[in-house]
Amino acid sequence: MINLISNWLLITRLSLADLWYDKKVSFCIIASIISVITPLLLLFSLKYGVVSQLRQQLLSDPQNLEIKIVGNLQLDTDKLDWIKKQPETAFVIPLTRSLNTQADLIKDSGHFVNNAEIIPTDSNDPITQTLPLIDNKFEVLLSSLAAEKMQATIGSRVKIIITRQLDGKIEKGITELEVKGIIPESRYSRVAAFVCLDLLIDMENFYDGFQSEIFPTDTGQLNPPNHTSFARARIYANSLDDVAPLAFKLREQHIETRTQANVIENMQAIDRVLNFIFSVIAITAILGCILSFTGSFMSNIERKRKDIAFMRLIGFQSNGIMLYLITQAMILSCLAFIVSCMLFWLGNCAFNMVLGKNLVSQPVVSQLQIYHLIIAFLITLIISGIVVTIGGRRAVKIQPAESLRDV
Repeated sequence: MINLISNWLLITRLSLADLWYDKKVSFCIIASIISVITPLLLLFSLKYGVVSQLRQQLLSDPQNLEIKIVGNLQLDTDKLDWIKKQPETAFVIPLTRSLNTQADLIKDSGHFVNNAEIIPTDSNDPITQTLPLIDNKFEVLLSSLAAEKMQATIGSRVKIIITRQLDGKIEKGITELEVKGIIPESRYSRVAAFVCLDLLIDMENFYDGFQSEIFPTDTGQLNPPNHTSFARARIYANSLDDVAPLAFKLREQHIETRTQANVIENMQAIDRVLNFIFSVIAITAILGCILSFTGSFMSNIERKRKDIAFMRLIGFQSNGIMLYLITQAMILSCLAFIVSCMLFWLGNCAFNMVLGKNLVSQPVVSQLQIYHLIIAFLITLIISGIVVTIGGRRAVKIQPAESLRDV
């Protein structure tokens, strides 16, 4: 073991000394590697930056993950449970009839909203998951636009007012709710109030002519029915890639749906086009790199035939010669990759500085993750190792006698 380490250290020292002695040749090899790696890193960073930003923008708006049911159906408990159990499903909550999901919100006589959407929410709701959970019927989460119009803040109290016509008379149901949170406009851009499902069910019962504890009136039927089926549901997929498969499964169950399929398909089309462009350029560049490496190392081996023959003469075996050549290639590749990363960083900053200022919605247009650089580094080493191994087969055939021919 000690002999192996000492031999490797000796070969490393010889490799470094030889590279330093032939500084000009070493510089040319490093430059040829840099000329391939740096453009590839910049190109991939643009592709990854643009696509990841587009994907992040789509994911930051949970409504792109929503699968909307068209019309009013009869979704029973079994059907809702089936939807929840699908692997593509992230969140499901029942919805009452569309006509029963609107109400007026009022903070005071000068601040109110007419016909606001009343939407049920629960834990793991993609729109409200970062906000406090609604614990009871008397709490509400307001959309940013609704809160702005009513000048409401967290802790404010607002009234929800619904109106029905019963026996020819107009009746109003009124109850007061506490604002537990404000939903950012990036997550929901319309005027809406998010409440617990029980409050929405009470609203539907009120509209259907029943008495309700939360909307107290003296008229109406007693004993409202238990809701075992619902007209619609709020359904969200786990990811953008799951939207289309989940919508397809729902349509197979005769549930008509509407999604942001066009937006998602556009992003995926951009990703495919950029992948194709990058693949063509990358393959061409890698082939050029291999040819460049092959030419550089083969000519280097030919130029050093006498030096290699002398090494064989003083006792170096074929494995030692091969390790000597591979060590030189690894050193040159490492130096070239380090310089390429520095040049990439400068180019990356330039792209984000110049292009980012002109793209307001996408300030970062070029970026790479650490694992991308690690993969690129390993690929560089592998290509160098393969090329040198192939070229090194000529070196191990050099006989010691060649070092004495011209003496």
